[in-house]
Amino acid sequence: MFEQDIAPVFGSLALSAIAAALPLVLLFVLLGVFKVRAPFAALAALGLSIVLAIVGWNMPPVQALSAAGAGVFYGLFPILWILVNALWVYRLTTVTPWFEVFGRTIRSVSDDLRILSILIAFCFGALLESLAGFGAPVAISAAMLLAAGMAPLKAALVSLLANTAPVAFGALAAPVIALAGVTGLPLQDLASMAGRQTPFMALLVPLILVFLVDGRRGLKQTWPVALVAGFVFGLAQFITSNYFAVELTDVVAAVATIAAVLLMLRVWQPAELVGISGAVSTDSVAVQRPPAREVLMSVAPYLIIMAVFSLAQIPALKQGLAALSLTFAWPGLDVVTAAGVPAGAQQFHLDTLGATGTLLLISGLITAAVYRIVPRTGVAAYGATLHQLRWTIVTVTAVLGLSFVMNLSGQATSLGVALASAGGFFVVLSPIIGWIGVALTGSDTSSNVLFGPVQVAAAEQVGLPPVLMAAANSSAGVLGKMLSVQNLAVAAAAVGMVGSEGTLLRKLLPWSIGLLALITVLIVLQSIPAALGWMVP
Repeated sequence: MFEQDIAPVFGSLALSAIAAALPLVLLFVLLGVFKVRAPFAALAALGLSIVLAIVGWNMPPVQALSAAGAGVFYGLFPILWILVNALWVYRLTTVTPWFEVFGRTIRSVSDDLRILSILIAFCFGALLESLAGFGAPVAISAAMLLAAGMAPLKAALVSLLANTAPVAFGALAAPVIALAGVTGLPLQDLASMAGRQTPFMALLVPLILVFLVDGRRGLKQTWPVALVAGFVFGLAQFITSNYFAVELTDVVAAVATIAAVLLMLRVWQPAELVGISGAVSTDSVAVQRPPAREVLMSVAPYLIIMAVFSLAQIPALKQGLAALSLTFAWPGLDVVTAAGVPAGAQQFHLDTLGATGTLLLISGLITAAVYRIVPRTGVAAYGATLHQLRWTIVTVTAVLGLSFVMNLSGQATSLGVALASAGGFFVVLSPIIGWIGVALTGSDTSSNVLFGPVQVAAAEQVGLPPVLMAAANSSAGVLGKMLSVQNLAVAAAAVGMVGSEGTLLRKLLPWSIGLLALITVLIVLQSIPAALGWMVP
């Protein structure tokens, strides 16, 4: 048995916290200063954390390596099992004509670039984020806006800013699922808490988008549809994450918002339509709307996913699928905390047929059948997906290994206890930590894995709700996504402005910081029982 020590480095909590932070510092310095590729930076940080666990925290080498193996396994199942199959479903749509039909359907709604920014960047981008992620929503929505006539720089800015509201529940809720895995907190509690924070940001994002496209005039003329889009998206996020299926949060929110915007445009139109050459007063559309059957076929994958996940929530079927799951202790681990209780992350719960990734795989098979994609093409698409994600697989598994080693060795606890010395001010630091994590790693999932255990350890020391602080890491973290080097590079390349990443960063930084300040105020109020404390599960 290995017992964690909070202050193992010369008996000093400060020195122990500094040592515990070294793997994270190394990761961020390699990424941000030396521009080392994420997989190699993550592997270097993992190696350092293992050495520190053995030498500094006196963890038996076998247990340190076993902890790393447990993290790698969790990175593969369920995290990457979700990401690979989600991206595969998306790829299946791109090898058929139906993806282009879906794009034409959206562009047929209006000539107004402000309306299109909501439909393409906010709604369709959220739908892509729910399945693909990893820059795909930014790249595709930026290219579509460019094709619709928007200026390249503006298309990149709009797409980057829009890719914030859905990120916490992106890739079928991979970020919150990972957060639950590394913190040991109930998934439903974390999802519910995040679902009571992100909708407030979703309400504002469409308003900011129309301002970016057309300034004050855009906000004055199109605020009704922007407000409807933000309200419906936020409400759908809240209801789905709290009462329905966590994994479907962004799918339901995106589809509901598209429907709401299309219905509103039937009875309301802005006073002027702002197209390529400025304000015009015409209701013509640039693209002819496809027939209803083609529209239905173009959205078939998303309807199939919603149907499969809805069926999986039927009580009898849900219980049957749960009975097929496996729960086991990870071999080679026997860790107790400094308080003498078994450390978390030693017990694994492995879903099989009921796993999110498996349900996505089933959805993909049904999609292939509906689209009449021959097996060879489907298998080739799966192979292409694995090839595309090959370095992501290395990065995610290494980062998960790093998190598990830090968590089980006691490094995360030492760092968390030290941060707790900030006292009540930690509630302000918590969202900033998540924001920095996503800005540097480019992934809300990675940030949750790295800082989730630290947030929980600090919250427990200060007396703050661990669920609130862990969820804050994810909800506030998404606002750093628009500043991440990876996303900036994807957006710049998509609009043919490679090298303009610095310009995009300078223009987006004030919006990112402003939204971070607002959500920090919300989180502070949620930490106060007499204010919004009732919102914490």
